[in-house]
Amino acid sequence: MDQAAKDFLVKILETPSPSGYEVPVQDIVRSYVGKFADEVRTDLHGNVLASCNPDAELRVMFAGHADQIGLLVTYIDDNGFIYTDTVGGWDPQQLIGQRMTIYTANGPVPAVIARKPIHLLSPEERKQVVKAKELWLDIGAKDKAEAQEVVAIGDPVTLELGYQEMRNNIANSPGMDDKTGLWVCVEAAKRAKERGGLKVGVHVASTVQEEIGLRGATTSAYGINPHVGIAVDVTHATDCPTIEKFQEGDIKIGGGPVVYRGANMNPVVVDHLRSAADSAKIDLQWGAIGRGTGTDANAMQLARGGVATGLVSVPNRYMHSAVEVVSLDDLDACADLLAEFALSIAADADFTPR
Repeated sequence: MDQAAKDFLVKILETPSPSGYEVPVQDIVRSYVGKFADEVRTDLHGNVLASCNPDAELRVMFAGHADQIGLLVTYIDDNGFIYTDTVGGWDPQQLIGQRMTIYTANGPVPAVIARKPIHLLSPEERKQVVKAKELWLDIGAKDKAEAQEVVAIGDPVTLELGYQEMRNNIANSPGMDDKTGLWVCVEAAKRAKERGGLKVGVHVASTVQEEIGLRGATTSAYGINPHVGIAVDVTHATDCPTIEKFQEGDIKIGGGPVVYRGANMNPVVVDHLRSAADSAKIDLQWGAIGRGTGTDANAMQLARGGVATGLVSVPNRYMHSAVEVVSLDDLDACADLLAEFALSIAADADFTPR
């Protein structure tokens, strides 16, 4: 991973993008892909679409979603405490004791989420699981009027954003789901373009609103009308305590890209990914799922008359938390895999299962 690519990764991780509020991160994506893509456009939904070799007859789509889970301001009480609705799938326990940021018309406002101290909890309360509706944000306002001076209903909220490197080329940050997948798609197209020899069009979609129903992939796949589509998302690493491998598979941080097999994945695409990995000497991990996945691959597969779809995943510990953990080596390997995949496709390739 060169420095420019790493800087791009850190920048998008440290830029807020709750579902429906992706504009700040999409501005960064547009600027970065504009340096190598032949065409860059933004559709009415907010998806950023970057194309290399766009006039090629056979179209390959790489999709990674730009949005992240968050909160949305819904109510301010008389004491200036702020209540929210969730954007995407949250475990409320992950929110207790967190520093948060509210993004307002006049800039970011720091906040915290907490609850009654343990000293004041009754024995019965200590046994109860907290609910999201019972949590509030504290910005330090003295009353409702002061809070309303800076915060408006509908302002988005995220965990305090920040990237931190750990040992063995591993890093943690909120929003690894799925800004790492977005980074892989962008970097794969860049590497394929730089190597030269593309015989197909590669169309990268930085999709919006995946966390609330795969919405951006649905609209961007309709617009691109690809023959082949690869979604890149995170998947659960099972190399830490409490995760059952016999349910989720044997997936390791640093073990390389995870390629999925199953009903949502076209078998010809899977074979091409396997061959690309062999050619590039990339170690793969394998996953399986017997239904439509909860990723952009699901929406792409069902677009128009159907798309030959694959799913490549980045192993991720502690998904949907403030400390999502991934390996930078896995990101690099995923980008190399997709670049090799794109370069290996012939102009007249047929991905029809037979």
